[in-house]
Amino acid sequence: MNYKSIERNHQDLILTKINHFDLAQTLDCGQAFRWNEIGGTYSGIAHGRRIELLIENDNLIIKNCTEEEFNSTWKHYFDLNRDYTALRIQLSEEENIKKALAFSPGLRLINQDPWETLVSFILSQNANIPRIKKMILGLCEAFGEALPCGGYTFPTPEKIATLNPDDLLPIKCGYRASYIIDAASQVANGHVDIRMLNSQPTFVVRQALLGIRGVGPKVADCVLLYGFGRIECYPVDVWIKRITKELYPDGFPEILNAQAGIAQLFLFQYVRKR
Repeated sequence: MNYKSIERNHQDLILTKINHFDLAQTLDCGQAFRWNEIGGTYSGIAHGRRIELLIENDNLIIKNCTEEEFNSTWKHYFDLNRDYTALRIQLSEEENIKKALAFSPGLRLINQDPWETLVSFILSQNANIPRIKKMILGLCEAFGEALPCGGYTFPTPEKIATLNPDDLLPIKCGYRASYIIDAASQVANGHVDIRMLNSQPTFVVRQALLGIRGVGPKVADCVLLYGFGRIECYPVDVWIKRITKELYPDGFPEILNAQAGIAQLFLFQYVRKR
C-alpha cells in the first residue's frame, strides 16, 4: 500500500508513512497546472474543491478533508490505488527508465478531470509551464464560479461554448481561443461525450479527441493519459523526441508498452531537470 494508515487531526486527514509521493515532483512537473506552493504547503483546485497539502515526517496531510471525500475523490486523483513499489520494480527492468525513476523517487501520475485536461493541454501548445498556469488561472477567474474557500472552479464546457474568441482576449491565449471554444461546443452538444468516452476503447477516444480543432496526437495522448487514465498512451513532445532519439533509436522498449505513459512521465522529468 502507498501509506500505512489514515488518521485524523481535527479537520485534517493524515496518511501516515506515505510512499513514493513528493509534492514538488508530482505537482510541478507539467501534468497539472492549478497547484501552487508557499512555504512547503501546496494549494490547488480540482473537482470543484480547493485543498491544501503538505508532507511532514513522511506523513501526507490533507487540510480540511474527510475520509469520505478522500476515498471518493483524492485517492484516485493522486493515483493512490496503484502500487508504486511494484510499478517501480517492473519499470526498473529497463536501464534508462531505472535512472529516471531514481531521479524522481516521489513522482506519480495525477488522474484529472477529462474536460479540464482537454482545455489545459490545448492551452499548453507552444507555451511554458508558467504561461500555461497563467492562462488557466485567467480562464477560471473570468468564467468559473467563485469558491467559498478562495479560488474558482474550472469553467464548464457549456459556459465556454457561449463565448467568442474576443471574450478570451484578456487571458492572452491567442490562436488557442478558437480551439477552446470548438472543444467546448463539441463537449456541450454531446458530439464529444466525455462520460460515454470514459468507457470506450482507447482508439475510439483518441479519434474523438482528434476531431477537435487544435488537438493533434500529442495533446490527444496527454488527455488520454492524464484525463482518461490510459497509461499505455505515450505523449511525445520536443523533450521526449530528444530523449527517444538519444536512448531508443530503434523504438520504445516493448517491455514498457503497457505502462508507457507513466514511463514517459518519469523520462520527461528526467530529461528536463537532469
